Amino acid sequence: MKGREPLFVPCTPKGCMELLSRSGVTVKGKRAVVVGRSNIVGLPVSLLLLKADATVSVVHSRTPDPESIVREADIVIAAAGQAMMIKGDWIKPGAAVIDVGTNSVDDPTRKSGYRLVGDVDFAAASKVAGYLTPVPGGVGPMTVAMLLKNTVDGAKRGIVE
Repeated sequence: MKGREPLFVPCTPKGCMELLSRSGVTVKGKRAVVVGRSNIVGLPVSLLLLKADATVSVVHSRTPDPESIVREADIVIAAAGQAMMIKGDWIKPGAAVIDVGTNSVDDPTRKSGYRLVGDVDFAAASKVAGYLTPVPGGVGPMTVAMLLKNTVDGAKRGIVE
């Protein structure tokens, strides 16, 4: 891969980077923490953040004291798959928080019997974070938009060749 760009960037990580860019969040020189190390989101987004000159830490299920690592982050990408794992007091004031998680929790007040929540405790984090994506309605639509962008870019490549 040295010196070469991939034909396609995975959609959800690409959407996270696009959200940061369009929100005016500077990535270069910032401390970024990715919570989760999946092949689908965690690892690719950590590589994209590195490429954008962030200092990146990856927190996972075997990381001791993840709270202290997340507290230092200017940018948090939460992709752990655990409902409301990241509490508001874990968030550095003014940090950009992108919640990729989609978890269902029981909610007897809903017709369906459940509601969707992210990996971040939205109510608590919204009091501290400078930027925070909602669940649902945050990263999901960006994933779809990036899929369409990849499709258009692929079609353009096919026409040029």
